Amino acid sequence: MTPAPDGGFGIYVHWPFCAAKCPYCDFNSHVRHQPVDQDRYVAAFDRELSHFAELTKGRTVQSVFMGGGTPSLMEPRTVERILDRISSLWSMDADAEISMEANPSSVEAERFRGYRAAGVNRVSLGVQSLHDRDLKLLGRLHDVDTALRAIETARETFPRLSFDLIYARPDQTVEAWQAELERAISLAADHLSLYQLTIEEGTPFYTLFNAGKLKVPDPELGAELYELTQKVTEAHGLPAYEVSNHARPGAECRHNLVYWRYGDYVGAGPGAHGRLTVGVNKLATAIERHPESWLESVESNGHGMVENVGLSEEEQGDEYLLMGLRLVEGIDVARYEALAHRKIDPRRLSALLEHGMVEELGANRLRATPDGFSVLDAVVADLAA
Repeated sequence: MTPAPDGGFGIYVHWPFCAAKCPYCDFNSHVRHQPVDQDRYVAAFDRELSHFAELTKGRTVQSVFMGGGTPSLMEPRTVERILDRISSLWSMDADAEISMEANPSSVEAERFRGYRAAGVNRVSLGVQSLHDRDLKLLGRLHDVDTALRAIETARETFPRLSFDLIYARPDQTVEAWQAELERAISLAADHLSLYQLTIEEGTPFYTLFNAGKLKVPDPELGAELYELTQKVTEAHGLPAYEVSNHARPGAECRHNLVYWRYGDYVGAGPGAHGRLTVGVNKLATAIERHPESWLESVESNGHGMVENVGLSEEEQGDEYLLMGLRLVEGIDVARYEALAHRKIDPRRLSALLEHGMVEELGANRLRATPDGFSVLDAVVADLAA
């Protein structure tokens, strides 16, 4: 895909509810033991989206992403009403990508057909593992057979499918991961998201890890698993286009590309973040995280924003580097200089080139090398200094 000069424009909708909280997850997700009033939430999304539409008049939506939480806990009618509202507030690209996250445990063929009829044309399944033992360890509510049925249902229903796997799990060997990865590729349509398990502060896994009750692969084995992942996916025609995402050429997730290309995106719903160009300013927005508090705020004020701040030129340049260097296509140096109002230090760039951390693509593009990807934060810090 040819990048839009401004990175593009998308809409992110956050549905914050899950059937259970996974022990590794630090996302803004909440379990409710009573049914959620979906009509009330739809009305709140209508109001918040309308507020953002006033700030982004004249923009055309290339992508919509419904994330969470577990969006597949929404009724198809809820999804339809939200998507209808988006299409009434903004112009939509004729081939706009409409993605939705789903958990295998909440997949039903009839419900999936309802999402497809509502306009969803891409689904991302949270499979996470193809081993029952590890699914239990990860706190997932599905088993492997359920995941396989969900993949089959999704492939029959949607034009595009992706699913996630987590690797570098406790006791995982290189040989076991290779076999699991090759099985996943045989099931995949055109996209896989492959994430190394990270221990996030505030999660049950963090507590177990610090107590010595959870052992994950050491950094050296983690690096070996990462290198194997790149080698196997590329050999099967799904090369990495971003640090953790792999696709057949042309099947990249358009919505995530808006993030990584530093485009603009509305973030609506509890805990959502956004980046919006309004006039000459690039704004960072953040929404109230607690679902019921968000609901009350939107009903009172028309939105749930708790942060709406202008980013400095330096901050914009830093964010563009941090996001863009995750991509195999790299960054446009001229765009970086226009955002940051500064040039990259030629001495620092020369040192990174000499040490094989970055490479130049023609006269005006720069990307991280495979070695650079493994220490990407340090590469970004060097270039931003």
